[in-house]
Order: sequence, then C-alpha cells, then structure tokens
Amino acid sequence: MSKKFLSGNEAFAEGIRLARPQVISAYPITPQTIVVERLSEMVEDGSLNAEYVHVESEHSAMSCAIGASAAGARAFTATSSQGLLYMAECLYYASGGRFPIVMMNADRSTALPWNIYGDQRDSLSQLDSGWIQAYAENAQEALDLALMSYRIAEDKRVSTPYMANLDGFVLTHTYETVDIPEREQVDRFLPPYETDNRIDLESPKNMAFSAGPDTNYIFKYKEHEGVLAARQVITETEKAFAEIFGRKYTGLLENYRTEDADYIIVTLGSIAGLCRETADKLRENGIKAGVVRIRYMRPFPNAEIADVLRNAKAYAVLEKDVSFGNEGTVFTNVNSALKKAGADVKGYNFIGGLGGRNISASDIEKIYNDIANGTESVNFIGIGGESNGK
Repeated sequence: MSKKFLSGNEAFAEGIRLARPQVISAYPITPQTIVVERLSEMVEDGSLNAEYVHVESEHSAMSCAIGASAAGARAFTATSSQGLLYMAECLYYASGGRFPIVMMNADRSTALPWNIYGDQRDSLSQLDSGWIQAYAENAQEALDLALMSYRIAEDKRVSTPYMANLDGFVLTHTYETVDIPEREQVDRFLPPYETDNRIDLESPKNMAFSAGPDTNYIFKYKEHEGVLAARQVITETEKAFAEIFGRKYTGLLENYRTEDADYIIVTLGSIAGLCRETADKLRENGIKAGVVRIRYMRPFPNAEIADVLRNAKAYAVLEKDVSFGNEGTVFTNVNSALKKAGADVKGYNFIGGLGGRNISASDIEKIYNDIANGTESVNFIGIGGESNGK
C-alpha cells in the first residue's frame, strides 16, 4: 500500500478508480464536485478506463447510470443536497430495477434557506427509496466503502444500489493520510461485474415493465429481501476486506465503551469522533459514557441497537436531521428498534448541526449530563423554550 494526504472526496475518488467502473455519469454540485473532477482527470490521464458522460442535470446523471447498469456495465455517479432531491424520482427506478449502481452523496443541507454546508437531511429523506445507505466517519473509511460498496451491491443475493454518504465539508474537504491499496489487492477483492439482469439480444428479457396489483407487491417484497440480504453480505465482505487489506470494520454499527455504559450517545458520520473523545473525558470523571456509531441506516441494525442499549440507564440520539413536526428520523428508527425488542430504556433526541452549525465538545458533554438528569424528549441544541420539543 502507498499513503497519500487526501480529502474525503479525493479518497473516495481513489476508491472508485480502483473499483474500475465502466461508466461515470457526472454532474457537479457543491460539496461533491471534487469527486467527479478527480475522476475526470483519471479518465483523461488513462489511469481509469471508463466512459465519462457529461450530463445536464442530476436527474440525467441517475438516468444515465440506470441505462449503463441495464446494459451490464459497472456504473457510478455522485451528488448532494438538492441534486439528490432532483434525482429522487430515478432512485426508485434504480432500486426497483435491481441495478447495483454506486453513488456517493456529499451530505448537505436542503433549501430553503439556501445553504451549502453539511447536515444529513438530504440522504435521510431517501431512506425509503430502496437503496443501501452507509455513512463514513473519515477519509479512509470513505475509500474503503467505495471498494466494498460494489462487492455488496453486485452480490446476486442483494442486487441493490448503494449510497455512500460523506458529511459535507467536515469530511469531503478535510485532509488526512489515507492508505491506498495496490491494484493486485483490489483485483483479488473485487472481481469484474457480471449479471444476468441486463439487456441481452441473445437472451431477451423484459425490463422496467409495468406490474398490476396482483404482482407488483411481490416485486416490492423481493426488493425488501434484497436490502435485508445485504446484512449478511456486508459481514462477509468486511471479513474478506480485512483478510486482504488488514483493516477491520464492524458491520452495521460500531460500539465504543458501551459494555458497562450507563449513558450512550447514538450518532452517525464524522461527529462520532468528538463523541468518543467526550466519552473518554467523562469516564475520567467517573461517568460511564459510551458511543454507538451507526454505519448503515439501510439495512437498519435493529437487533444490534437493542442489544447494545438495553442495559443503559438512558441514551441520546444525536443527529443532523429533523422530520418536521415530529422528531429526528434516526431517533424514530432507534426508538422503534428498542420497542420491538421490548427494551425499556429512556431515550432522548438531540438535533444539531443543521445548515452546518457547529456541534462542540461542550454541547456533547451537555447531552450526556442532560440524559443523566432527564430533559425534554426532543431537543434542538442551543435552542430553548417551547420550540425545543415542548
């Protein structure tokens, strides 16, 4: 392996280069632009042999990727924020058609007000689109997800598109040292894409057809099964990844000092590192704090969440998202997992980081203190009064 000093965007582009997509459909939008810029440079200098298609919109970017995948090609695209919302119609065609497209989404706030900074309201709004959804914490994980995503999505048990999410600016534009795998390692890990789900003149088939009430729900059930099958395939893929590259991942979620924790913060994305540092500080003062980082929102780690939280005194979900008029979407999923498992643990929802607003170590420390002492069920960090969940 070699080492490079890369941003999260550049690391992901390196991972895609190594994965050898055959078609890249590109439409730039901040803070995703660097990904497709670097890939265009790789195609131009010959380090990546792919068709690089300049399209006129995000809707066209996904449409192009669907067409490429339907022809049997490994396809990639990237987007962010309003771009993801603009292509939302096509997301359902990709998942319903069982096309294992990989897309990188740079998590960014949605309008209005217009804002280019990072929260996770864009991707979390698409949890029901039928895509696998993963959230990277750092640039190394971003590169590694770029490689693992194709192996997971293209597995015939799964055959489902994959959305890898990177926090806008906080991860996409910050730099760190990243291990770049060797070509021989990647080729052992990720074989060429082969599928029967493609246009084939030798073996004609009907694709993207209409289905009435008697059969439509069967297709949706099978789509659901494909996402659920990703649980096992993720485990198998990460085991193979560790054997070849030496880096280990922990499946759908990652636990930190949770074995004896009284108070646990559940979160996702790049904020998890600061949560762990804060938990360490509180441990030094005798407070048993822990952290759970959700790595995959789909498939959702229901059983794993329940197992790790059931013995805590209280937990908080810290998220950069809100379902207006209710609560955070991540909290809804975590709370549901506990209720289904019969785990009686008091949970609290903390919403922060909207529009890129900073979440500080003191904010996180206050979250731990608030859940130890009891607070409102839904809390907007830094905002009090009746707007704070009352």
